Amino acid sequence: MKLWTSGPAGAETPVATIDGTDYDVSTVTAAFDPAFFAADGPARIAAAAAAGELTAFTAEEGARIGSPLARPQALICIGQNYAAHAAESGSEPPAHPIVFFKHPNTVAGPYDEAFIPKNSQKTDWEVELGIVIGKPVSYLETREEAAAAIAGYVVANDLSERAFQIEVSGGQWSKGKSSPGFSPLGPWVVTADEVDPHALSIRSWVNGEVRQDSNTRDMIFDVEAIILDLSQYMQLEPGDVILTGTPEGVALSGRFPYLKAGDVVEVEIEGLGRQRQVFAQA
Repeated sequence: MKLWTSGPAGAETPVATIDGTDYDVSTVTAAFDPAFFAADGPARIAAAAAAGELTAFTAEEGARIGSPLARPQALICIGQNYAAHAAESGSEPPAHPIVFFKHPNTVAGPYDEAFIPKNSQKTDWEVELGIVIGKPVSYLETREEAAAAIAGYVVANDLSERAFQIEVSGGQWSKGKSSPGFSPLGPWVVTADEVDPHALSIRSWVNGEVRQDSNTRDMIFDVEAIILDLSQYMQLEPGDVILTGTPEGVALSGRFPYLKAGDVVEVEIEGLGRQRQVFAQA
């Protein structure tokens, strides 16, 4: 099942694609928000579809595709989770997952206009696999428990301002991660039963030129290991999003220029769709 939204920001229609058919699911939920996942929303949609209670959905031509996730309580991020990216950042591969947070109001649609923040000279891209948590979990003991906590997966662009992140950070990264619109998500959440997250191609382009080209099999900590680790230090809640790190090929490496107004960034993960952002100056 694919979960997505269509319509103006703040007035999106929730849509589910099941076996190739798009359904308006606004009779089941107003949004794909924490309450939806806490109430086992995907199963409720599947039951409504099987009972013939949903109507088909056809988007208007040119309609905006919004973020498939509304108002997540937390955006939890894992840093330097691909060895080659750690190396291009000047670091050794971490022995334990590096954790930082993005402000939830950074969430944007997959094709929304993106912005170079004011006073920014070092805006960067990062394609990432996002995990959507489906139930409250803490102090997990097994990988099987971790896998059972996953509602689905989503493409994310963990946009970053490197001077804010590193040079004026005060020792934390979140200053460089929390500018408006810095977390485009989508185009869909694909439910966990349809995804093997361990061997997905993951790529990015800037102005049509390949920047990142890797595979999730190269993660240092895979999705189950990440959830197991996080659950020892915090309670994960339904609708929380975990961004699992980015491969090598970002501007921080020094091999590519940072973004400027007019640049076009595209990110894609196998089976989860593709995003496209055109950048403007804030």
